[in-house]
Amino acid sequence: MALSNIKRVKSSEIELKDRLVSIQRVAKVTKGGRTFSFSAIVVVGDENGIVGYGLGKAKEVTEAITKGIDDAKKNLIKVPIINGTVPHEQYGKFSGGRVLVQPAVHGTGVLAGGAMRAVLESAGIKDVLAKSLGSSNPHNVVKATIDALGSLRDAYTVAQNRGVDLNKVFNG
Repeated sequence: MALSNIKRVKSSEIELKDRLVSIQRVAKVTKGGRTFSFSAIVVVGDENGIVGYGLGKAKEVTEAITKGIDDAKKNLIKVPIINGTVPHEQYGKFSGGRVLVQPAVHGTGVLAGGAMRAVLESAGIKDVLAKSLGSSNPHNVVKATIDALGSLRDAYTVAQNRGVDLNKVFNG
């Protein structure tokens, strides 16, 4: 993940909505029997360009979700959104999870599967074409989607980094 493009955000200043992506029951087998625990992947966002994800683990489902929300609030990033879609096509990768995110015209909606849909909708992206190319494991898909969104740059940022006028970015 290119750390220079990611803008960290403080969670205290904004109203965040949370979405549960996945919850799993795991068992530890001991001589006394099975001990069950739960892990929850949660995505939070303000539906206006800010999104983050978190993982919570606990003996109870509600505790795991609460821990996931708290973890997600620590990992917020700012995503550039132009006219309700992403500025350009972008690949994202994390471990076995690979995703492709493409801009779409107004009215298309969010064409994405499960874990990716939760991340994109929490970020506030209204029109996007997205495809999961690798692993379908929700952990890896969420992290790969966050990687792709964190790597996005709008034209103003590109012009600023290059030290040129905004028209020169588009017209060469």
